[in-house]
Amino acid sequence: MPIFEYRCPHCGKVTEKISRCSEQQIDCPVCGGKAQRVLSVFSSHSSSSVRGVQSHSGCG
Repeated sequence: MPIFEYRCPHCGKVTEKISRCSEQQIDCPVCGGKAQRVLSVFSSHSSSSVRGVQSHSGCG
């Protein structure tokens, strides 16, 4: 399973978690609010070629 970043809109905490691709939100470990999955630097480069190295997302 891939590692995703989640950001809580209530307290602003960004958390990394190994989770399923379908898991769009988690409980914030700081305040208990619903943290939403955010686009990280790594996932924004998926399915592209960087200096001859192919990068593919494990989701979809």
